[in-house]
Amino acid sequence: MANYLAQFQTIKNSCDRVVAAVEDVSDLWPTVKGLFEEHQPLKRAVLTNKTRNPVLVENLPVEFILTTDARLRSRFPHEQYLYWFREPYATIVLVTCEDLDEFKNILKPRLKLIVQNDEKEWFIVFVSKAHPSNDQATKSAKKVYAKIEVDFSSKKRERCCKLDIHGPDVNFWEDLELKITECIRNTLERRVQFYEDEIRKLTEQRFMPIWNFCNFFILKESLAFIFEIAHLHEDALREYDELELCYLETVNMPGKQRDFGGFDSEDDQAALLKPGSKPLTQMVHEDSFREFDFRQYLFACQSRLLFKLNRPFEVSFRGYSFVISFAKALTFHESVLPFCLREVWVLTACLALLNATASHQHDGVVSPDIEKEFYRLQGDLYSLSRLKFMRLGYLIGYGTDIEKSPLNSACLSMLPWPKPAVWPSLPPDASSEVLEKEKIILQATSRTKHFGIQRKPLPLEPSVLLRVANRRRASLSTGNISEIFDGRPGFTEGSGLEASPRTPSSLKVQAAPMSRTNSSPGNFESPLDRPMRLAEIFVAAEHALRLTISDHDLLKTLSSVQDFEHKYLSLTKGAAENYHRSWWKRHGVVLDGEIAAVCFKHGNYDLAANSYEKVCALYAGERWQDLLAEVLPNLAECQKILDDQAGYMSSCVRLLSLDKSLFSSKERQAFQSEVVNIAHSEMKNPVPLDVSSLITFSGNTGPPLQLSDGDPGNLSVTVWSGFPDDITLDSLSLTLVATNNTDEGGQALKSTAATVLKPGKNTITFDLPPQKPGSYVLGVVTGQIGRLRFRSHSFSKGGPGESDDFMSYEKPTRPILKVSKPRALVDLSAAVSSALLINEAQWIGVIVRPINYSLKGAILHIDTGPGLKIEDSYGIEMERYMETDCDASATKAEASVEDSPVSPKRDSEVLNLCDGKIVFSEWASNVSSILWVPVRALSEKLARGSSSVTPLKQDILEGMRTVALKLEFGVHHNQIFERTIAAHFTDPFDVTTRVANKCNDGTLVLQVMLHSLVKANLIVLDAWLDLQDGFVHGKGDGRPTATFFPLVVSPGSRAAVVFSISLDKTMSSGKDLQIPESILNIKYEIHGDRAAGAHKPVDADHSGADAERKDLVFKSAILLQRPVLDPCLTVGFLPLPSDGLRVGKLITMQWRVERLKELKGSEVVEQQQDEVLYEVNANSENWMIAGRKRGYVSLSEEQGSRVVISILCVPLVAGYVRPPQLGLPNVEEANVSCNPPGPHLVCVLPPLLSSSYCVPVK
Repeated sequence: MANYLAQFQTIKNSCDRVVAAVEDVSDLWPTVKGLFEEHQPLKRAVLTNKTRNPVLVENLPVEFILTTDARLRSRFPHEQYLYWFREPYATIVLVTCEDLDEFKNILKPRLKLIVQNDEKEWFIVFVSKAHPSNDQATKSAKKVYAKIEVDFSSKKRERCCKLDIHGPDVNFWEDLELKITECIRNTLERRVQFYEDEIRKLTEQRFMPIWNFCNFFILKESLAFIFEIAHLHEDALREYDELELCYLETVNMPGKQRDFGGFDSEDDQAALLKPGSKPLTQMVHEDSFREFDFRQYLFACQSRLLFKLNRPFEVSFRGYSFVISFAKALTFHESVLPFCLREVWVLTACLALLNATASHQHDGVVSPDIEKEFYRLQGDLYSLSRLKFMRLGYLIGYGTDIEKSPLNSACLSMLPWPKPAVWPSLPPDASSEVLEKEKIILQATSRTKHFGIQRKPLPLEPSVLLRVANRRRASLSTGNISEIFDGRPGFTEGSGLEASPRTPSSLKVQAAPMSRTNSSPGNFESPLDRPMRLAEIFVAAEHALRLTISDHDLLKTLSSVQDFEHKYLSLTKGAAENYHRSWWKRHGVVLDGEIAAVCFKHGNYDLAANSYEKVCALYAGERWQDLLAEVLPNLAECQKILDDQAGYMSSCVRLLSLDKSLFSSKERQAFQSEVVNIAHSEMKNPVPLDVSSLITFSGNTGPPLQLSDGDPGNLSVTVWSGFPDDITLDSLSLTLVATNNTDEGGQALKSTAATVLKPGKNTITFDLPPQKPGSYVLGVVTGQIGRLRFRSHSFSKGGPGESDDFMSYEKPTRPILKVSKPRALVDLSAAVSSALLINEAQWIGVIVRPINYSLKGAILHIDTGPGLKIEDSYGIEMERYMETDCDASATKAEASVEDSPVSPKRDSEVLNLCDGKIVFSEWASNVSSILWVPVRALSEKLARGSSSVTPLKQDILEGMRTVALKLEFGVHHNQIFERTIAAHFTDPFDVTTRVANKCNDGTLVLQVMLHSLVKANLIVLDAWLDLQDGFVHGKGDGRPTATFFPLVVSPGSRAAVVFSISLDKTMSSGKDLQIPESILNIKYEIHGDRAAGAHKPVDADHSGADAERKDLVFKSAILLQRPVLDPCLTVGFLPLPSDGLRVGKLITMQWRVERLKELKGSEVVEQQQDEVLYEVNANSENWMIAGRKRGYVSLSEEQGSRVVISILCVPLVAGYVRPPQLGLPNVEEANVSCNPPGPHLVCVLPPLLSSSYCVPVK
């Protein structure tokens, strides 16, 4: 079967559609051929795939061929099964007849003979030529077609259809399409089953000696081709995949040495997408195919199907994997293949895949994820082709023109050298080329980087090319090291073209200088007698590549440095652009750096800077500082050439912020010098710069600074400088950000003077104005160096306390400042709440309590209110205050009558009042203290006594005085606390009098009761009474017995003094009173504690021991009235009704007023009148008064006259309530008696139940 490969491939290439045979019985094909071809392809054909599942195939092309065509009649019987894919899938029998007898006698037997073959899928198309106007012909045609349907159709299958040439054909073409599809489907199922059976037989014989892969291939590809021409591309692709797996098993079977291939012309050009690039007969080797050709053929067939399925992504995916795996096979056979065939093949394969897939890819057709993955694969293919292209360029001497970047070094240094059996020899006529290469090598120098940075160039080779090439020479295994390097000290171990000029001389190979005859490129009598020099290796490789490469375009790209750079740039751009469109954008950015290197080399600094910025941003984001140190100087050089001062300074700062080990101290100082020089140069506009990576800051260790609302302060911040030397900042400011409201801009704290930052750790103090309440974190540090405005928002965290390490971290959450919400920082209160002596110098205590706040240097303003003054002649005493002082002092005041001096154990001090203010001492800044201020409450009002019958009510506000306090405290006295405290001043005694007894001789015993009003012991030394007119003393001067004194009156207790008085009978009734009031005089002393209340006056405390004792005298006015023994009027309460009081019931209250005697002159309160004023007083919540509550009634002046006053009222509440009371406002109570008196309480019953609100109970 393998002998039919050529014919098989020819037939397969000529067949691309399903064939339908046309059996033209009545010579109708020329007439209907055009109509049949117009309705091609089949719009919707439902076929079955290999798994017998229906598949909808749209636009299936069908080729109609007459059975008499030579293409169908030239088969031998044994060839039909071999090329069964080319056999017709349906047979269309074209007939026409208008005579029923002719059909029975002639046409029917012939049709029976045609359709008797059971293997054919056939159906009959009856063509009616009858014109619609010819009824006879039309009827005859219908009869004949009906007879055909009866004879050739059945219930299971309809095999006839009718085409009316002159009539409408609406349903015919749909019917025809269905019948053709049915025939194709049935034929396809039968042939697929046949091929599967044959393939299964061969598969079972796979491990037998007679097994031949070519036979298996023909059957397998025939089946795949059947699916392909039926547009069942998924099934065809599956067959090719199975064929590939089977072939790989065959190739990898041990025991057979198979020819790999790859020696034919143009084998260096990958044929991944050209299945017909080489005949199958040229691929055959024994019973199989050569791996080099056949694997490419299989992939080409798979790619063709994938493109038909519109899946270019899968072509890229499979293609990249195939290139990698096939390259490994090429590496295995590299020693027998042409020089660098692997590199050239991989390069051409990648380019072919890129061109084919790019032309078939349309954006938006597939999902975004697949589209991104497609571009990622395109980028990988470009990168692989770029790598192989660089390797070819390096082999021919273009290594000096390849950028020695980290990417190129990483790729090329891991890519092994070609390993031919023998390294190519130098042609005899290449002396001029060798000389030219020598000049290029000697003239090649490494470009000095900006800032004078010295770096060893990165290698572009996995090992020394010179040694590898000479080792693979035919007659040289290992040469002498001095011969290999040819006496030139420029090449050292581990490098070829990349020898570092900074390599120490001790590491260089010491060799004698080379003689002219030995170094002349013209002396090639015996090239294998000595090792080849590097230039000779380049020339030999170039000549060998010319023999290997058959693609003229590729040869042109390697013919000159300019063409090489152009192709290299094209491949790099292609890789970068595709990576940018995928999700491997970082790869694209890295490749942008390679493009930038080429642009920089040719003076396109603008494009180079843009690309370098992307690369630096990527490296910085990934924190690849070693790579950033390679690229960032190039960016800085571009920016300096472009006069981009802002960008240049930013690059210098970024260089300084890199790890110190990447650059020497001298190089870092050069970076700083550039920044300072440009900052102080004549720049047009100030340049803003972010130095977050160089200058970082943090708060000091420990708790945050605590301030109260409105307090200023000083904030210390630690700033780390990454500059190698000291740098002077013209200004420096710090922004604080509130954690509770980050939307508001922070307040800037400015340093007052120029700041010098030393390398490492610096502590800077800022003046902190008052801040709003809340927690604050560090925001941004800004400053200025010359015309450079810089800012830093990086927060640092130092190491140990003494460490100056420069360590940058993310923003911390620990606040540096906490400003408390408005709260009480201090409290001022009165030390004593009890009364003090009025009109005497007394100590008033003010307690000062700091509440977690220092009162250092606080100033207290004291302003007394009206009726109170400060005794300026005495100092203000300040002492430490303990919370138990008050209780202890009160207890002491009750237990002792002596004054309590200032405890010597307490901190105390005497302060002087200046302009109404005092300054606190330092010892009192954080402790509670008490201030004793000497004051005197002034009152010109004489105290008045009262009768025990009608006592006077004490007015508490009468002796009240106020002291306004204003405390200024805080660091800058910005905190102000104001409070007004009240102090109660009173007389020592409250005096009440009563007539205790009346003697027979008219003498009155007057009892004067003294009630102590202060919390102190009062000692009465003497008492006397200055009587008013109308009264005289009894026996003697009226003083009490002297033995009664001293009389001690304890706090809150009472004492009494008795005087004997009598009426002055000599005083006429009409005489004017000269002394209207009596004066009570009491001489006393006071023993009390100022911490408890009233105490000894201040002047008494400060008087010397020998000074004259000054007694205290208390005076009180007493009003004595002559007694009224008989009342003038009597008021009697008349009895209430007998049925009682009830809520809501109207009643009458009655009082009887009767005159008992006539009023005399001295007893008249007002002018005598015949009318008496009355007033009814009642609680409005208990009573509703219906009459007049106040009015006049007529009452005769004669004795015994009487009148009844009636008032209507309604009780409002039930219970015992006080009844209304009748009063006579214009008559003194002494002249009115109550007989009978009114009741104190009366009983009021609840209202009666109303029947309208009652519900009868059943």
